[in-house]
Amino acid sequence: MKFSNRPLAITDVETTGLDANIHEIVELGLLVVEQKTLKTLDHYEVKIRPVNMKNAARQALVVCGYNEREWRKAVDLETAMHIYSEKTKDAIFVAHNVYFDWSFITRAFQKTGIEDYMDYHRIDLFTSAWAKAQLGLLPKLSRFNLSDICKYFDIKPEPHPHRAINGARSAHAVLKKLLKLPQK
Repeated sequence: MKFSNRPLAITDVETTGLDANIHEIVELGLLVVEQKTLKTLDHYEVKIRPVNMKNAARQALVVCGYNEREWRKAVDLETAMHIYSEKTKDAIFVAHNVYFDWSFITRAFQKTGIEDYMDYHRIDLFTSAWAKAQLGLLPKLSRFNLSDICKYFDIKPEPHPHRAINGARSAHAVLKKLLKLPQK
């Protein structure tokens, strides 16, 4: 498939900590968008049942609002990754912090043995915003976390606690602004 025809898989994860080798994904949010228009083609949001909460970082659980009641109907990682793999076939992975989100996604593919059918390219919105700022196209933007970029572009901030689908939606809105496409 031609690169410019591949959809974008805008992904956000909520986790039990910062290290993909010891922490787990507890929520996954995905928007699959058409690359040229950025129109949403599909979406997926799912809570994932953690296996090893003894390694969870308390602050991470506060940020994502993890609680047993809301995660009562959570799916196992294998189920979530199977659906994610199907929805992201041939897509280009996009995230606000590619290193963080991709490290958890790739580790989840490894843990479950589910095949990753995405393109090997990755798009990092943090780096994209930083590059535009270095070119003088984002005056007065000095911090590049998703919250500050949303404020800069007057995009509604992600609510607290964070939800993965809201992070994916915020990243989608930022991508539209960075590419100077009109909001639809």
